[in-house]
Amino acid sequence: MAITKSAKKALRQNIRHKKRNLIYKNKMKGLVKQVKSFIKEKKIKEAKELLPQVYKILDKSAKIGIIKKNTASRKKSRLAKSL
Repeated sequence: MAITKSAKKALRQNIRHKKRNLIYKNKMKGLVKQVKSFIKEKKIKEAKELLPQVYKILDKSAKIGIIKKNTASRKKSRLAKSL
């Protein structure tokens, strides 16, 4: 358990950041999975409609620091390529 005042504050911040990060990660994974399932089912129109949302959440996650910039670019590229 944290003893010093700064360690207690760091612990509180870690909890807050973890909650925020999980929201973005779950949203990101869910949207990517949804697009992949649309592609697999040959529902190209639905996948194309969902693609801007996926790009937005990937870019936002990269900006915040949840994933790296190149990881976001790689994911976007592979999704677009598979379409």
